Parts: sequence; C-alpha cells; structure tokens
Amino acid sequence: MITATSIVRNAPGPFQGEVSLDYEGRLLRRKKLSCTTDFGCADFLVDLPETTSLEDGDAFELSDGRQVVVRARPEPVMVIRGHLARLAWHIGNRHTPCRIEADRLIIRQDHVLEAMLRKLGAEICHKDLPFRPEGGAYGHGRTFGHSHGPLDEHAHDQPPAEGHSHSHHHLA
Repeated sequence: MITATSIVRNAPGPFQGEVSLDYEGRLLRRKKLSCTTDFGCADFLVDLPETTSLEDGDAFELSDGRQVVVRARPEPVMVIRGHLARLAWHIGNRHTPCRIEADRLIIRQDHVLEAMLRKLGAEICHKDLPFRPEGGAYGHGRTFGHSHGPLDEHAHDQPPAEGHSHSHHHLA
C-alpha cells in the first residue's frame, strides 16, 4: 500500500490528489485515508512519526512521490458576534478552539457553550464552514493539554511563580 510518512506544510503543489478532513480528522498519526484524484479515488496509509495537526493547504508526501493536499471540510460551527473581547475570553477560559476574525468568532457547535454565550449577549448563527481555529501561541497547530509550550513559566504541573495565580474554573 502507498504510504505517507511526511507532511509538506503550506505546500505549493502541484497536487495529484485531495483529501477533505474535518477538524478532528486533521489530527492524526496513523490512519488509512482515501483521496480524490483526476482518475477517481486512491487509498493510502498515513504513518507519521508522531501525532500531527494538519492545516488546510498542507500536503501528504506519498511514497510514490505524489502529493495529496489536505482541505478543511465544512462542519457545523457557530458564528458569534457581540463584545468579541469578552466572549473570546470566556471561550478561551474553557480551552475551546476558536477562530478569531475582526468582526466574529467561530467555534464548533456546542449547546452548552451556546447557552453561556447567549447569556453573555452574543448573537449566534449556525453554519457549515471549514473550521480552522487559531494555532498554538508557540508554533504551528494545536495546543495539547494545558502547557503553554517549552517557555511556559506557569504550567499546571509546577507551582505558580510568586504573585502569579493561574486558577480558573472549568464548567461542564
């Protein structure tokens, strides 16, 4: 079987195939995928050295030399408008992936978060859009757990620095 063992970030092409993955599907290490090509469909095995977060426009480098581009598949999201700084703070406090734009926030649909945001005055509409949230502050992709990266001075597994509290509440 043809395999993909590496990723080309923000690949320029040309591409010999395309695979459409939702947000969860773009976090992978080992998985069989099918891509669309000019000649139909082709299967390949992704076998990366570690779990990797893929972005729209990244490409799998296949063992036969072809490149298959990753596209962010539309999925159910909430488009949020209102006092964006306040709403973004509450979304971030719940460690929820969020797309931040000049006039709106976009998160995946979640009825609990929707109720909270509406109570905070948010205007919300439901759409199907490719979900491409902000990446981690210290590099490409998602943040894992609650460490803030290698320079983190206040990771949860260490006592906070003097005068620095990192307590917050996590709601179900």
